[in-house]
Amino acid sequence: MVSIPRVVIGAPASGHGKTTVATGLLAAFARRGVPVAPFKIGPDYIDPGYHALAAGRPGRNLDPVLVGPSLIGPLFTHGAAGASLAVIEGVMGLYDGRTGAGDLGSTAHVAALLDAPVILVVDAAAQGRSIAALVHGFRSFGSVRLAGVILNRVGSPRHEAILREACEEVGTPVLGALRRADAVAAPSRHLGLVPAAERRAEARESVDALAALVSASVDLAEVEAIARSAPPLDSAPWDPSAGVPPPTRTRPVVAVVGGPAFTFSYAETTELLSAAGASVVTVDPLRDEKLPPSTSALVVGGGFPEVYAAELSANEPLRQSVAALAAAGAPIVAECAGLLWLCRTLDGAPMCGVLDADAAMTPTLTLGYRDAVALSDSPLAAAGTRVTGHEFHRTVVHPRSGLLLSPAAGAAWQWRGDDPEGFAVGGVHASYLHLHWAGAPGLANRLVTAAAGH
Repeated sequence: MVSIPRVVIGAPASGHGKTTVATGLLAAFARRGVPVAPFKIGPDYIDPGYHALAAGRPGRNLDPVLVGPSLIGPLFTHGAAGASLAVIEGVMGLYDGRTGAGDLGSTAHVAALLDAPVILVVDAAAQGRSIAALVHGFRSFGSVRLAGVILNRVGSPRHEAILREACEEVGTPVLGALRRADAVAAPSRHLGLVPAAERRAEARESVDALAALVSASVDLAEVEAIARSAPPLDSAPWDPSAGVPPPTRTRPVVAVVGGPAFTFSYAETTELLSAAGASVVTVDPLRDEKLPPSTSALVVGGGFPEVYAAELSANEPLRQSVAALAAAGAPIVAECAGLLWLCRTLDGAPMCGVLDADAAMTPTLTLGYRDAVALSDSPLAAAGTRVTGHEFHRTVVHPRSGLLLSPAAGAAWQWRGDDPEGFAVGGVHASYLHLHWAGAPGLANRLVTAAAGH
């Protein structure tokens, strides 16, 4: 049994201020000297970046769809090691899970798996006494323990008094009230908030402002008391080395692409690679002009290469180095943004040219979980491997041959009702599908084994 004080920050729907409150709580507690562990429910990569900035330790994801419900407890206890308090930001509305699968993957589902109390953040800008009906409905529907409410975008002291009185009528305490504050706003673009890594100084200012706002507006002592009311959790910490053969005597160098252009990655990916025997080195294509010496494999996660297309294109030495690595047959695994970077062009700008395809922005958002099967053997997965991943982009990739991908042509994945997707050619596996490798730890071991044999 592990005793970790914990609280889940939920909301009636997206846009109510979960990230504002969760980040502010993390920053406020951290500035009081409380070691705090940050978590985000769902596949989102951007919010954990702000969480990490606030807490001073990696922001981690808890997604039952990607890793399975049985891993949520172990991943939580692993990520919360050494912390005195955990703050878990929810996803969408409190009971919104995977489409067609009930509450699977919802904030309520994860709160139940972790036996954690929930604080509901409500955007009260256009609400009065009717907030009582909303809060009562969320408390009555389902089985979560709704411990209190934090009001967001409150207009005036009179407005706050009306809201507090209404919530008290239905027996739900108000733990705080945040007024409208432009100083804590973060800019958005086509896929959500601009990642913290792209605006480090401004993001730090926003987090500092959030810490001050939440400290002044929320009863932190009561929030901590609610978190401490969570019972001990019967869950051993996740072990990235479990089921992995002992590392080889030579540790192959696996370069993992990062930096502002490639911020979409899960902390567990590098932990799994290291546990499988790799020497993991980070490469920033906006700064580094060559791959690390003795690089045997390359992992390229997601991000926003479309925003940095000119800078990525200008780094011709690194592009040539990546192309040479691919030509030598080394294992290269790329997800979404990494797929775009490996193409010949992105919106007309030359990229690495590893794939005979062109990528371009599109106004259409492609979004959702995907149950996929590997169509071809690759350094990432054997043909027939089944995974659950997530797709999230506003781009399209056109193979120069003009032909649709097929299993015979070396496609990476297929999911129900769609054409084959991605590339699995030579040592390259590139696809739009984002995976949380903790849900399929054999992927890391397969990649490191391929790197060691290269």
